[in-house]
Amino acid sequence: MDSHQWDSSFDPQTVPLFLQLQWAQARSLLCMQPMLEKFALSAMEFDVLATLRNAPAPHQMTPSMIQAGVVISSGGLTKVLLQLETRALVTRRQLADDLRIKPVCLTAAGAALVEQAMAETVAATGQWLRQRLDAAEIGQLTALLAKLAQ
Repeated sequence: MDSHQWDSSFDPQTVPLFLQLQWAQARSLLCMQPMLEKFALSAMEFDVLATLRNAPAPHQMTPSMIQAGVVISSGGLTKVLLQLETRALVTRRQLADDLRIKPVCLTAAGAALVEQAMAETVAATGQWLRQRLDAAEIGQLTALLAKLAQ
């Protein structure tokens, strides 16, 4: 694994944890790469589709709601939404009562794609995790990360 030599003034307990979290995230994203390539999705497109899929039916959100759920700039989200709309994975409709808002709605094709992509991602990630951790360690790590995320 990569290692970095940090000045001794940095916290010797939390700096290694921070670095390990970053490296673990990078490794987990590598597990997703084949799935993203298979479905011709960028990581951000997948994130947007998954965010819409998790919204209550009819899986519709405003762009500002999507932006609150993913880490992306407004301009970046506009680009991703255009790409997804071009592929008929989402639609955008003008609201009759507020012309400024164009909610984004997951299409049937988008829902099917993200369902299959998510199933494959969960399978690949589960396999990767189980090769490295036993069930007790997965539970412990999940609990600790949940505590950090609060």
